[in-house]
Formats: sequence, C-alpha cells, structure tokens
Amino acid sequence: MAYQTIKYEVAEQILTIALNRPDKLNAFNAQMQGELIDAFDAADKDDNVRAIIVTGAGRGFCAGADLSSGADTFDRDARRGPVKRFADGRVDYSDPQVRDGGGQVTLRIFKCLKPVIAAVNGPAVGIGVTMQLAMDIRIASEAARFGFVFSQRGIVPEAASSWFLPRIVGISQALEWCYSGRVFPAQEALAGRLVSKVVAPDDLLPTARALAKEFCAKTAPVSVALIRQMMWRMMGADDPMEAHKIDSRGIYARGRSDDVREGVVSFLEKRPAQFKNKVSSDMPDYFPWWTEREYK
Repeated sequence: MAYQTIKYEVAEQILTIALNRPDKLNAFNAQMQGELIDAFDAADKDDNVRAIIVTGAGRGFCAGADLSSGADTFDRDARRGPVKRFADGRVDYSDPQVRDGGGQVTLRIFKCLKPVIAAVNGPAVGIGVTMQLAMDIRIASEAARFGFVFSQRGIVPEAASSWFLPRIVGISQALEWCYSGRVFPAQEALAGRLVSKVVAPDDLLPTARALAKEFCAKTAPVSVALIRQMMWRMMGADDPMEAHKIDSRGIYARGRSDDVREGVVSFLEKRPAQFKNKVSSDMPDYFPWWTEREYK
C-alpha cells in the first residue's frame, strides 16, 4: 500500500511509523485510520519487524481529529450517509457505519504481535493521545502536550479509551483529565503514569530506538508475541486461574519448541542464542486462546 498520511520505515528490525500530515499537526482522518490499520497488518506479517515505534512528523504527534469539516466533523450521517435504522426509526447501532474510527485503530494495535512504543514528540490530543493507550510504552519529549479534550468538544472519549485509560493511570486520574478536558504538559503525564519517561526533544527517537533494540537483541520473537497478548488480555480476567491456564499452555507448548532448547543450551554454553521460530508460522496451537469479539 502506498501511504500518504503516514511513513513506514524499517531499519535494524525496528519499524518506525510516523504520522505524516505535518502541515495539519498530523490531524487524524479516515485515510490515516485505514493506513495505520494496514501498517500494523503488514508489521505482524513481516518477521523482519521485531518492534514498532510510532511518532509524528514535524512538531506535533497528532492534534486529534481533523476538524476541517467544521460542525459536521463528528456527524456520521452527514459525513458518511444515513446509518441503518429500525422500522420505528431507532438507530441500528450494530451498523458498521456507526463504528468509531479511532477505536478500530486501537483495537488493531491491541491485537499486534510486536512491542509498540509511542515516541511522543509534540502535541497529542483527542485521538492523538487515545491511540497511544493501546501501545505498550509511551516516551514523551519535553515538548509534548496531552489532552483528553472530549468534554470541551461536547463528545465522549473514544478509541476504547474508557477501557485502556483507567487501567494505565487509575480511575481517579483518568476522570480528572477527562472531566476537565484540559491540555497538560509532559511532566504531568509522567507524574500521572501516562508516560514512562520524559526526555529532551533530540533524545526522543534515540531513546525509543534503544529500548526497541533491547526488545529485539536477545529475545525469541514468538515468546515476545505471546507475552504481549498474555499481559494485555489478562487485564480483563476475573480470576488468576485464567492466567494459570494460559501460562500452563504456554510453558507446555513452548517447552517442547526448538527455541527453548536453543535458549537453554546457549545459556549453558555461554553464547548468544539463535532463535529460529517465527511469529508468521510458529505460534503455538493454542493461540489464540480467546474468542474474538464482534461489533454488534
């Protein structure tokens, strides 16, 4: 796919996705939605991609939804045509036309099999911050600003952020930021646990790349893919027995793999491991262990 709103660059097994509408502070639109989903699809299929960094071109990360349509920006009927309705006039909310575009992006990131790092280089508001919540680690430049501005636009948080945000920062902090809708600096994001570190602007991408390289250097790709899904999906489990079931399947299936034999032998022989199993072809037979939810 020839991308127009993002850049897709792979170097040293690290994919860097740069939101690329710098003249609009990388404002999110339907084309960017489709291109981001396609990029994560491509990354999961490419065994040469071991980690992903998402950043913004120019001085912004993402200024939120593109508001160039004015008052109709969030009116789906006006922008996409009328959604389905029942005979009595009620909206059929199962119509895919109702679906939130930002949520489709975060759900795709949630399903990703590679570690994802947000390198937040500048303003990140609305979908510009909520898209980051499905990423694993967020690193901010001192120039970054964040805002869950929905209450100030008369709408509600989107991109499944009512699930992600409280799990990351806690319910009280999530509500404070969403109730007020104010834009806040990187240091407040750090204090509120939204980001893991704040660095000088020139250090942002080198810091993100150093972390990504650490994820790639000595690890088994299939193990990392499983770990990512285990951690995210167990956040919604109702009992630790659910984790024990999946842990047990993983230990059994991976314990018999060539990767584990290599991991143990290389350790005993004091040499770097050469892991051969691939995410594209060697995920264990119990994966996926969940039933995929449908929009309805």
